[in-house]
Amino acid sequence: MNPISSPLLTDHYQLTMLQSYVEQGMEDSAVFEFFVRRLPPGRNFLVAAGLEQVLDFLENLKFPQDELVWLARYFPPSFIDYLEQFRFSGVVHAMPEGTMFFPEEPVLRITAPLPQAQLVESRVMNLLHFETLIASKAARLVMSAPDKLLMDFGMRRAHGAEAGLLAARASYLAGFSGTATVLAGALYDIPLFGTMAHSYIQAHEDEALAFEHFLRCNPGNSVLLIDTYDTEAAAAKVVALARELQAEGINVRGVRLDSGDLGTHARRVREILDRGGLRKTAIFASGNLDEYRLRELLTSAAPIDGFGVGTALDISSDAPSLDCAYKLQQYAGTARRKCSEGKATWPGPKQVYRRYDEKGYMSGDVVALEPDDFHGDHALLVAVMRGGRRIGAVSALDDIRRQTLAGYASLPEPLTRLEQAPAYPVRISSSLQALAVQLDRQRH
Repeated sequence: MNPISSPLLTDHYQLTMLQSYVEQGMEDSAVFEFFVRRLPPGRNFLVAAGLEQVLDFLENLKFPQDELVWLARYFPPSFIDYLEQFRFSGVVHAMPEGTMFFPEEPVLRITAPLPQAQLVESRVMNLLHFETLIASKAARLVMSAPDKLLMDFGMRRAHGAEAGLLAARASYLAGFSGTATVLAGALYDIPLFGTMAHSYIQAHEDEALAFEHFLRCNPGNSVLLIDTYDTEAAAAKVVALARELQAEGINVRGVRLDSGDLGTHARRVREILDRGGLRKTAIFASGNLDEYRLRELLTSAAPIDGFGVGTALDISSDAPSLDCAYKLQQYAGTARRKCSEGKATWPGPKQVYRRYDEKGYMSGDVVALEPDDFHGDHALLVAVMRGGRRIGAVSALDDIRRQTLAGYASLPEPLTRLEQAPAYPVRISSSLQALAVQLDRQRH
């Protein structure tokens, strides 16, 4: 079994519902939508991410023989025969990755026979939730440190291997410069960044010797960690060593600070480097950083050129989950509406239309019925899959990143702040509201 691509990576009730649907002949077309009910505290918007992994999952969805053999312990032969032929054949509409969105707006819409649309719920939510969570956290860091090098350093604290990989992808999509996770570089062509660990310095009898060994082995990518013992003394050693090695064409690209008062150390180190002729040697910082710490350092004019962000990014430490859902909105041509207290849904297949003001800033969204309730604005949901196959070529991650960064420029200024801003206007169309009232009356 491949644990990542397996259709068994789901909740048990998806299979029991699927068996019942099949036995009862409930295989008409269904529409499910993924959306977020509310923003976490401190978030003014979210960034859509994870669509590529969802499409890959849907396109390759099937039950291998070894998994069917295992399932035969729990389900009858007729159902196992059905699963053997199971493939996703539906239609998917989605917001492109990197799109900013808000509560109650469908980010992804799946239209497929009911058993297919139901079975994929758990994994679709798993992928969209996590990458959107991390991309939205990364967006705050990017806006806190514009024009600075930002590196994902969080794999070791991520909640599992796939989380570490997808966090690297989502943060790069949202504007980070790269990652320290090597496999993410190989899989997604994300630029790699890295320096050295304190253990490398400690393993040497002499700190300057450790620096020299590292520079000679990595002459083109030499960033030295200088806070293992005495930060400023180490900076002076770097200056002395750089003078010796310049004749050999070896230059110190940068130094990294990972502890203590980063702003104070950065100022002292910058002065030492500049005085020693290393004005082009960059200063990088890491160590329990988040968007507030970045803003604090840059507001104080700390001479730091780039930041490595770990735990706060890869687990979105201040907001580790989203209140998201994947709900049935239509079955067999009839709109459906969940009416649970505090969790009611807007029925029917929907589209999101976005307006912009005369200066190009986002001014408000309308959630409306698709396709009849057209509002004449920019429609955010686009067709990305038909008949279970992607439409068009896979978007390059670098292209998505550029589009995401361009999208930030259209956000109203209050939404770009770290503090809570007034809610962005999202209006539910009158036709959609009327349909909800009609369904409520019919239910009673």
